[in-house]
Amino acid sequence: MNSLQPGERLAAVLEYEGYLGTVDFDEDEDRFHGRVINTRDVITFVGRSVRELRKAFRDSITDYRSMCEERGEAADKPFSGKLLLRLPPDLHRELAINAAREGKSLNAFIAQVLEARAAARV
Repeated sequence: MNSLQPGERLAAVLEYEGYLGTVDFDEDEDRFHGRVINTRDVITFVGRSVRELRKAFRDSITDYRSMCEERGEAADKPFSGKLLLRLPPDLHRELAINAAREGKSLNAFIAQVLEARAAARV
């Protein structure tokens, strides 16, 4: 593979026990670095090879859980399924009207719209 051009990036997503990590490659440092994206806590990991990166990701999750347990705290679990949205009043109204037209709750309607959008990106 040729080197990256300015502004280009390599990115990937790893998954381990429900935790998702985004991965970027830093060409200047010749290493991968990642961050768990579905917790409020900051969990990072690095590696110079894909194998090293995967191990660092799993180890970071394990270490995070152990640290929480030692402190007597609950580890932040990946996404709870609850999402607080702040919407402009006009959009809120339009969504509520569309949900009512389809005989759905506002929550079910928004979930359907978001699910369709997410599926379209796959």
